[in-house]
Amino acid sequence: MKIAEVFIHVLDHRLETPFESASMRFDRRQHCLVEIVCDDGTTGWGECLGPALPNAAVVKAYAARLIGRDPLETEKLWQELYNFMRDQGQRGLAITALSGIDVALWDIKGKRFGVSIATLLGGRFRDSVKAYATGSFRKDGVDRISDNAEETAGHVAAGFHAVKIKIGFDPAEDLKVIAAVREAIGPDTRLMIDANHGYDVIEAVRVGQRAAEYDVDWFEEPVIPEQLEAYRAVRAGQPIPVAGGETWHGRFGFKEPIETRAIDIAQPDLCGTGGFTEMRRIADMAALHGVRLVPHVWGTAVQIAASLQFVAALPPDPPRREPIEPIFEFDRTANPFRQAIAKVPFEHHGGVVHIPDAPGLGLEIDRAALAEFRLKEQPA
Repeated sequence: MKIAEVFIHVLDHRLETPFESASMRFDRRQHCLVEIVCDDGTTGWGECLGPALPNAAVVKAYAARLIGRDPLETEKLWQELYNFMRDQGQRGLAITALSGIDVALWDIKGKRFGVSIATLLGGRFRDSVKAYATGSFRKDGVDRISDNAEETAGHVAAGFHAVKIKIGFDPAEDLKVIAAVREAIGPDTRLMIDANHGYDVIEAVRVGQRAAEYDVDWFEEPVIPEQLEAYRAVRAGQPIPVAGGETWHGRFGFKEPIETRAIDIAQPDLCGTGGFTEMRRIADMAALHGVRLVPHVWGTAVQIAASLQFVAALPPDPPRREPIEPIFEFDRTANPFRQAIAKVPFEHHGGVVHIPDAPGLGLEIDRAALAEFRLKEQPA
């Protein structure tokens, strides 16, 4: 079996109501999917975290080096592609594009051997996972405080045990949002806050000190990801556990944050940090240093399927009679093609998501939906 073709699919949809995090505005949803086809017809799917069109360009640069190669040699191909871009691309697009390729290759490997990727990774520790609802972005034309309270109350009514909200805009207003959401969701629902690196250290420490009274599980990306010393200052200056890592790429990007305990919770994104091949190393490093790992998930059904496979195989840390179970990020923002491209969508049932046990990702792509949402002018 050899790799015969590499296809890139950029999906696109303009949103009726734009929304914002502290660092980014979304007026459309765009995601880059990678399809690798072998000479025997076996097909693997992957996804790249981040800007779709730049990712597509880098995947194209990698693709010529994949034709004619053995798709089962995931470690060898990962190292070759990483080294190809190493002098300019140890992080960023070089790794997010490589992630999409790696996920597709593992999908092929699972299909070749007739087992799920979780089995290839060493075995399934769980068949389902509790999901937490991610949303509560700042929407255009609405009152942010009441909108966040109403939205999160709806997630709780749908069965989610936890919600994550967006802060990082204005500390005073952010604290009002946190208070309103806690009142709306009640005392028993877990609450996480995500600043999307919108604060400086002084703001982050003050917000964390005051938000602690609302029983917050973690404080995500309080400051910009380059400032690891600032992460350590925020962690030392307020009581809420600090989380981060969706924009740290590969084992080298996570080495210092984990070894210096700049974070309490590591959040690598499988489709951004190097795919399954690299995600395993990051998980092992986190376990070695006693840092909890909760993967970041932001994408289509391909990303959801891949992340579920990884979570299924994530060992309990520490192993004990009643282990700490992982939780799964479940995006609730507007994205009409997120689930549409899957013939069997990955929906939650009372806030719990089933993990497929079919070969590879356990995902079958709906080609009609793929065609419907493909960007009309695909990258050449």
